[in-house]
Amino acid sequence: MSEVLDAVRAGRTGLTELLLKRMTDAERRKLLPELQNLRKQLRATPWTERNDRAYPALQMAGAMCHSGAASAAAWIAGADMRWRQTPAETLLKALADRDTGWLADVARRLAARPVSADVSFELMAGLVRASGCEVPVTDAYVVGWVRHIGHGRGQVPLVDRLRAEPDLAPLVNGLFELSDLGEVRWLFGDGPGSWQSALAELTRAGELDRTAVTDACVARLLRGGGPTDHRTFLPLLGLLALTRDEERARIADWTALARDATSPVAAHAQSVLATLALDGDLTPRQLAEASEGLLFRTEKKLVRAQLVLLGKALTREPAAAAELLPAVGQAFGHEDTQVQERALKLVERHAKRLEEPAVRAGIAAAAEGLSPALRARAATALGIAHEPATEVYEEVLRPAPEPFRLAPAPDSAVELAEEIGALLASDGDVAAFERALDGLARHAHRDQEALREALEPVAATRWWKQPEAHRWWHTDEYFGNSRYGLLGARDGLELLVAALFGVVSTDTLLAALRRGPADHECAHTGFSRVFDVRLRELAHRMRTDPQPLLLATPTWSTGLLEPGELVDRLDTYHRLGARVGAADFAQALFRVRREDRTAALAAAGRAAALGTPEGERLARWLSAEEPAQPTSRRRTSGVRILVEVGEVLELQADFPEEFRRLGRPVTPFSGRRYCYHWSQESHRHWLATLPERRELIAVRLLHDLSQAAVDDQRGTAAALPLLAESGGPAGESTHLCLAYGLGARHPEDRLAAVDALLVLAARGQLDAERLGADLGQLVRRGAVKPLRLAESARTAAATGANTTIWEMLRHTLPVQLADLATAGTTGPASARGLGELLSVAAECAERSGARGVLPHLSQAAARRGSSRLVVQARRLREALTEETAA
Repeated sequence: MSEVLDAVRAGRTGLTELLLKRMTDAERRKLLPELQNLRKQLRATPWTERNDRAYPALQMAGAMCHSGAASAAAWIAGADMRWRQTPAETLLKALADRDTGWLADVARRLAARPVSADVSFELMAGLVRASGCEVPVTDAYVVGWVRHIGHGRGQVPLVDRLRAEPDLAPLVNGLFELSDLGEVRWLFGDGPGSWQSALAELTRAGELDRTAVTDACVARLLRGGGPTDHRTFLPLLGLLALTRDEERARIADWTALARDATSPVAAHAQSVLATLALDGDLTPRQLAEASEGLLFRTEKKLVRAQLVLLGKALTREPAAAAELLPAVGQAFGHEDTQVQERALKLVERHAKRLEEPAVRAGIAAAAEGLSPALRARAATALGIAHEPATEVYEEVLRPAPEPFRLAPAPDSAVELAEEIGALLASDGDVAAFERALDGLARHAHRDQEALREALEPVAATRWWKQPEAHRWWHTDEYFGNSRYGLLGARDGLELLVAALFGVVSTDTLLAALRRGPADHECAHTGFSRVFDVRLRELAHRMRTDPQPLLLATPTWSTGLLEPGELVDRLDTYHRLGARVGAADFAQALFRVRREDRTAALAAAGRAAALGTPEGERLARWLSAEEPAQPTSRRRTSGVRILVEVGEVLELQADFPEEFRRLGRPVTPFSGRRYCYHWSQESHRHWLATLPERRELIAVRLLHDLSQAAVDDQRGTAAALPLLAESGGPAGESTHLCLAYGLGARHPEDRLAAVDALLVLAARGQLDAERLGADLGQLVRRGAVKPLRLAESARTAAATGANTTIWEMLRHTLPVQLADLATAGTTGPASARGLGELLSVAAECAERSGARGVLPHLSQAAARRGSSRLVVQARRLREALTEETAA
């Protein structure tokens, strides 16, 4: 047996097979535990020292020694065997003497593995052939087959390779049933040599059942899926060239696809239904059913095409008005007023044929979704009374999120360890992070040994606890490198836990605490250094002089600290004779609430009575007058509008160097090239650094927010809702940040900006005039695209903020309308999407009852043609000049 193990270790597959063939079944079973021990040893070996050449021989030896099909399949498909497998022909030869039932069972079990197991298709197919069993139509087998067939392209035409497949029909059916076509999407292309053309040719030749292929193709499209699905099966459906009888037999399927499928598939289904309808193969009831769902879709092209079809059907068969016009009424609720008007014209043209009062009443109810200007026309067409709305519009904004109090740090070390483990896995919010910091300080002061014992399961999962870690990294060098600071909350917690377990020396912690920042600074360096020095101070103090608690732990989720609580904590330090940490105390001063002057002055008196230097410093800080805002000036950089601010003297005195940096001037043109703060997760912690000085944070995030709109960067606007929830004035920088967020490239960033806008509006801190003017200039410069802004504005208006959005657009639109008026007939580049902005503005004006004159709107409304821009300009002009009902 030792000979077999030596041959396996040496990777000698042929010798291993020969030795095992000479053994009896009982001897092979006896060898199995030793093979399993060898496998464990190979798994435990660091990847830098692994003996990969042993794996092919080990895989074959285990397969030969297992007597059960389930255990043999599990051994063959093991994750550690995936990268160095035995060649399929070698393994098939080694297993050739097994019973065909056993081989079939192994084949089925291997095929049942997930695609990610990467089981060799050649092995599965060889086992199927050797056993004579039915082909297992599973995802793993079908994906393997498709890859196997696809790898031979360029030599033999794909259609001939498929024609030679003995199990073609079940495997093609399996292709339609794949749960994720993305596994083989790179093999599907276009043109004569594609899978679609090959399957269509085999279907036309009768080698595949036409009805089965067509049904499977339609069923797959009905099932939906990602873009790969319709890019694969929709062209195949077209190549099948269905006959009129085949199309007529699937009317229900086309109706369902037109209603719910992705846009390309819905367009195809709509074209089939249109052909059937125009040829008289659809009853009015069937056409109405298809239209009712399709007219709810957001794609304007599909909706307009369906309205055209309904118009033709009504012209050809006027008696069908009672069935078709209620379906037309579904378009009255469409967000595009041009679609609404098209639908209304159909109703106006054919309403006289409506005899049943119930049908008229149903259409009249749907007409409530029309814009106010069209609603009166609908009433006239339907012969019903129209009563203009007399109620004065009152905007009701959703309430702004309320900050919540932080729960106290866990009293149990075990509970604290669980929270730290969760934070290391997911990087939770500021509240959870600050609670964890306070808990570490308290438990390190109370009983470090118990804290280490509780954290042992967490530490065991960290890289610096692994035996081989020190071969790759010098942990002192890794954790002591403060040149660029900690990259986020998880890095900070990693440092604290490592320091607690003695992985980092106290000398290294002290040196990192004292070391200055990088030579090249950027706008984020101040926040990064404050965050960094707080954590490094805590790490050093836990090892040398544990603190009883942290002074800077916020009271509220926004980062604010109640002054009374800070005085209580300083009193605790005084009673215990504990030394106050410089960074901890400085952060506490930055966070303490001063806007509530009554509470601040009361706490100042208590702080002065403590008789400690920190108490006197806090008393002076709380008693100081409200600080003046720093001077600011707008600057431009390419298409961007940025802001630079002057010095904040209040933050310069009596603070550690790292904190004084936040009071220094900020210019948008310095340090950008050397900025390494790419982690957007840190922004939430920066916002909690100065919870009452929102503008100082916004000016440092402004360039990042501009990248969301100008450079299409994803995720940079995630901090905007938190910025809106912060304290202090919402000034120039905050509104510019919001403007860039509303014009961001990615929908999730625009949604975050809309949330921030609504929060500021609900708190009465939104300057709609300033925001609108900023947006006007950014659109003119090309930094914000009108279509993106229109999407954001429409989303915000849909929450009921019609007056807010109108007030914003009222100051945005004149800039674009002025450019349009002076640019001649073609209009400026910024006019693209202007029609969408005018549409949102018109809807907001109609709903809010806004009246007045918008500069340059009349010139746009007087232009010739019926483009969206002109139509919506006329609609807005009409809304703004409509007389208020008595």
